[in-house]
Amino acid sequence: MAKNTGTDFENRTVDTKIKLAAAWVALIAFYIYADFLSLYRPGQIDEVRGGMLGPFEVSQATLLAASVIVMIPAIMIVLTLVLPAGVNRSLNLVLAILYTLVNISNLVGESWVYYFLFGIAEIAITTFVFFTAWRWPLKGVPE
Repeated sequence: MAKNTGTDFENRTVDTKIKLAAAWVALIAFYIYADFLSLYRPGQIDEVRGGMLGPFEVSQATLLAASVIVMIPAIMIVLTLVLPAGVNRSLNLVLAILYTLVNISNLVGESWVYYFLFGIAEIAITTFVFFTAWRWPLKGVPE
């Protein structure tokens, strides 16, 4: 009977679709927690009560835009798992670029360190999505 030396762990390759879906899950989690923690900032609840969404006045249009911004990554969790590889790769590449820009724009004018931490993590995730999709394995070619 072979003795486990502590270095004989099996290291299986994770499917590209699973990696990308997990990244979109993490992005959504960071969005939720960053926004939740923002409610603890002094004066933030007063701004919400006053009808402000960050620098924007709350309206049908701003709430619709905010909804679309958070709905797309949530939908990408499912789409990444079910779309064919070619479409999937293209969509992940485009949305990774778009959401990297969204995440950068969220940091413009920001002064709270915790929010920068979330922003950097979000940019790291969208960068991961981009490069994972970019390196999508070709059929029949080992990774």
